[in-house]
Amino acid sequence: MLVGEQPGDQEDKAGEPFVGPAGHLLRKVLDEVGIDEEEVYFTNAVKHFKFAPITEGRKRRIHKAPNLSELTACRPWLDAEVRRVNPELLVALGATAGKSLLGRSFKVTEARGTLLPLAAGRELPLNVEGADSADSDGHRHCLATVHPSAVLRAKDRHEAYAGLVSDLRVAARFLG
Repeated sequence: MLVGEQPGDQEDKAGEPFVGPAGHLLRKVLDEVGIDEEEVYFTNAVKHFKFAPITEGRKRRIHKAPNLSELTACRPWLDAEVRRVNPELLVALGATAGKSLLGRSFKVTEARGTLLPLAAGRELPLNVEGADSADSDGHRHCLATVHPSAVLRAKDRHEAYAGLVSDLRVAARFLG
């Protein structure tokens, strides 16, 4: 399960996550590391598109980062998706998704590319058949990385892209 921040402008209009430029980049990386996108569930930590008002001359709405109360309000939907999908691995794409899954102190720069058990008290519930989606203690694992939109905004896109590929290779190895 790949968890992003929130829908972007194109995702909001289409009603589907990761269909804009960041989604196209993400799908390219998934293909490169050998993860079949048909086996991936795409979602966001926040379910609504928060954006700045359109100003003269702008063709698209510019997103604004969700705040803690919006993350908290949307958490029951994310929990329900995890119970329903029962993923082998959750991948937090960016700081907002990481904070939603791993807690407010999460920093993507410190944790990226590392398999982490979900923070104590934040474990997302397993469904009854969920034994193979968790370790022997019943904890789910999460891999944190940057959001693909960060790659698109990076000064050195080649290096940022290589970092995302490297992080998602860890996910591919975990998934076998």
